[in-house]
Amino acid sequence: METLSRTFWQRLTGSCATSIPANNEGWVYKEGTLNIDLTQLTELTQPGTALRFEGKDLPKRVLVVCGADGKYHAIHNKCTHMGRRLDFVPGTETVQCCSISKSTYTFDGKRIHGPRKVDVDSFPLSQEGNNLLIVVK
Repeated sequence: METLSRTFWQRLTGSCATSIPANNEGWVYKEGTLNIDLTQLTELTQPGTALRFEGKDLPKRVLVVCGADGKYHAIHNKCTHMGRRLDFVPGTETVQCCSISKSTYTFDGKRIHGPRKVDVDSFPLSQEGNNLLIVVK
């Protein structure tokens, strides 16, 4: 199993490796849907990239990954073990908790590794032109 290269202290403190969008105006949450404008968030348009979305009245943290195949995936960004954020593991189709336990999940939220045998939620996602639409309730 591949893991992110993180120091002991980064994992102990739960320091997340995945960044938030550089342009906070490139996304909005309204009426149960997270709308991401890919023309404004170009850092998410390349395969093997990820961004985390939180705040702005979004009821749950969301991790969005553009997989190696160019397909998008949306996952509840909260580990089932300690509630910490998740990070995309480049070169894989997995996300991993930023804590010491290294709980690992597939893009659809299935648990692969970790102390708590519970999956994370994934969110329905569709793409309309340059907009990703993610149902978050």
